[in-house]
Amino acid sequence: MRLRVVRALSLIVFAALSASAQDLSGILSDISKQNNRNAKVTGLKFNCVPSDCRVRPFESIPIQVQVMGEVQNKDGSVRKGRLRRAPGRMRVVEKEGGAVSKTLKFQGKDSGGFVDSSGGFASIFSQVSSDFTVFDTVMYVAPEKPGTYTIECDTEGVRQEQKVTVDAAAPTTITTPEQYSFKPEDKSGEKYRALVEHWSPVFAQETWWQAKADVPTRWDFDNDFAGDNNWDNVDKGTSQAYIYYAVIESGTHWFLIYNAFHPRDYSDKCMIGSCHENDNEGAILCVQKDGTEFGKLLVMETLAHDNLYSYTADGSVSGGIHNVEGRIEFRDKSHPLIFIESGGHGMYGGNDMKHGRYRGESDDFNSGTGVTYVYKGVAERPRSANDRNVGYELLPILTHWWTRVENTQDRMFDVFGPYEPWGGRPGAKIARMGKTFYGRKQAANKAKPFWGWHDNKTLKAKVLNAGQWGLDPAYAFSKNLTFSGPWSLDYVYNPYLGIGGEEVTASKANVETVQQAAVAPSGTSTAAPEGSSLLPALGGVATEGFVEISATVDGTAAFHIFESTAAPEVLAGQNVTNQKAQFSMPVPSGAGYSWTVEKKSGRGKVELTEQPGEANGYSATVRVEDTARGAGDYTFRLTWKKN
Repeated sequence: MRLRVVRALSLIVFAALSASAQDLSGILSDISKQNNRNAKVTGLKFNCVPSDCRVRPFESIPIQVQVMGEVQNKDGSVRKGRLRRAPGRMRVVEKEGGAVSKTLKFQGKDSGGFVDSSGGFASIFSQVSSDFTVFDTVMYVAPEKPGTYTIECDTEGVRQEQKVTVDAAAPTTITTPEQYSFKPEDKSGEKYRALVEHWSPVFAQETWWQAKADVPTRWDFDNDFAGDNNWDNVDKGTSQAYIYYAVIESGTHWFLIYNAFHPRDYSDKCMIGSCHENDNEGAILCVQKDGTEFGKLLVMETLAHDNLYSYTADGSVSGGIHNVEGRIEFRDKSHPLIFIESGGHGMYGGNDMKHGRYRGESDDFNSGTGVTYVYKGVAERPRSANDRNVGYELLPILTHWWTRVENTQDRMFDVFGPYEPWGGRPGAKIARMGKTFYGRKQAANKAKPFWGWHDNKTLKAKVLNAGQWGLDPAYAFSKNLTFSGPWSLDYVYNPYLGIGGEEVTASKANVETVQQAAVAPSGTSTAAPEGSSLLPALGGVATEGFVEISATVDGTAAFHIFESTAAPEVLAGQNVTNQKAQFSMPVPSGAGYSWTVEKKSGRGKVELTEQPGEANGYSATVRVEDTARGAGDYTFRLTWKKN
């Protein structure tokens, strides 16, 4: 029995490591079905969080769909209850009614109790894989317009609906507001700026249940260069969109490197190092110098989980060590389309039918939800986890990252060592460079800058060593594919190998610290002003908030409210009981706020006796006096608003 369990577990671990969560859901669901052919779906049970299915405009809530049914026993009797099934096709019925993400494992406490989990391999499977077998939840992303919308699920011919109410007065889902906003960068001195702007890709970024971790942003999004706090700082860091770039020039070609950095590589079930702090996937565009200002784009290669994928814009290019995956899909003639998956953030060509889950012709994420990013020279924030044409800014890797590559003290890089190319190719002037980003949460040092990237196929064949695809792209592309035109392996400009580069200094971010609330001001429009975003599902940027407290008081009590805590102090009478507190966001620290308290229920007196300030560490005190006999129930709301 033990051996069978181990074998079953091995199968599951192998599937988890070699497939995405979405693929794994299908694999495990298929196994479950094969072992329970007598199971019949009879109904669906929706489980919204919150239970009343109310959500604010642009925010997101999880909706679980439990598949109910019956299973026939060998003796002909029938067991009824919940089946170990992933729900079938889910959609929002109304055209402008929001969207649902791809499925995930329910993140709350699951009731369990499957009726089709006994006997044979299914029993073993249930013992060792209960956390992985049912991907039955989606994230519903609300539209801007309030109203009632319909979620439809069709599972094996059984179709049911769930109503969702989008209401500006619904409790917010935001727990932590963003604290930083980065101002425009100084772009002077970037000699290849016009070239990388001309060929700047359109990024179709799929989103999932940690949507803010799917925003391509800057390394110092949390206003520091320490890599081991990025996982924890996702919520408070900026959600402004940035793409990093580098340019290397040979005698015949330009190689444009575009990097998308994410603070987390995440999943709905992290196991065996499958999740990690920091993530950096990318693409390299090979542009032929043909005498025109911007040249001719020949090839785009993308990186996804240490594997390269090649796409062409020129029919004369053919396979080498790598095959050609397909053609490059363009927007506005010069902007190649790239799909970035959620969670793991692998990059693929926009029209890659095998790996991609976005269709440019319909501007639709066929997996569910996502955000498209286009170059505007302005770092915009998406309004929600399902937005379009959000602007991103380009940041030069040379001054933002490379200037720190030898620094062993600031916790940006780790695993220092030499660059060791194969094929007799030139090395780097720097003897020891940081080859990974410094990360510790979930798994250590898993993310890498482009000089740490490798491709499994060419690495195993000992053709391209780690870092060689990015640092020596003229040589790498000549091995990966076959080109018909002139091809130089000598560089005109490759500052990463010390060729043709001038002395550079580190860029300094122009950042301001902000305290942004998670609740839109009453009476204001939900439309985002230029250069900002409401982004409720991803962090929030409004200017007011509240905490609502309910408690039973017998006598006089003072409630001391600080950040996200509310501590009662008994001044007279009995202990405070039944306390509950709902924060729309932490109590802000800083001047310039107006404070009011409203008693919503209770027979006694409620008053704000101390407002937050520097002298009291920005804590508020609300006094409740219950002078009647016995205990009384109270509910009050403390509200703050930026002046």
